[in-house]
Amino acid sequence: MKTALLVIDIQNDYFPGGKFPLVNPLEAARNAYQLLQCFREHGGHHVHIQHISLDPAAAFFIKGDSGSDIHDTVAHFEGEPIVYKNYPNAFRETNLLEMLNGWGIERVVICGMMTHLCVDASARAASDLGFQILVAEDACATRDLKYGGTIIPAELVHKSFLAALKSYGRVMKTEEILALLAAEAPR
Repeated sequence: MKTALLVIDIQNDYFPGGKFPLVNPLEAARNAYQLLQCFREHGGHHVHIQHISLDPAAAFFIKGDSGSDIHDTVAHFEGEPIVYKNYPNAFRETNLLEMLNGWGIERVVICGMMTHLCVDASARAASDLGFQILVAEDACATRDLKYGGTIIPAELVHKSFLAALKSYGRVMKTEEILALLAAEAPR
């Protein structure tokens, strides 16, 4: 099965010192790096996805600001595909679908940030567009959310959205995805 990796919004503003830090982003980015290196080493299709805010009053992911840059852990190398997006869904008003279709992709491995927003929106859209999806649960990160007067800890936000994404595809640990890809590799 032709598979591509989508590395979604692993950008500086989500890390300590950034304008919108998440909970444990470095751990997630390190796992995303393992996936990225696997695809790089084996010639697999992979796409960096970078969010740039269109809102002039945006607090983060501002065009031209270093906070919007892809984090060094999963650095974008010259010549690698990159998709710039302005909405949570990486397919909305981008060339991502055309790129994946051009490669004949049938399945996408998804990792990135934030689990409850861009990862979720992009995974659901990918499924709706006919792709099989694998979400790398430990290569994603999110933050605490507030609803009314209740603070929902990031761990519960993360697990709740992953539980819902199981209705759209498979949710697996990075090492499980790497083992699956290795087992499928032609010998």
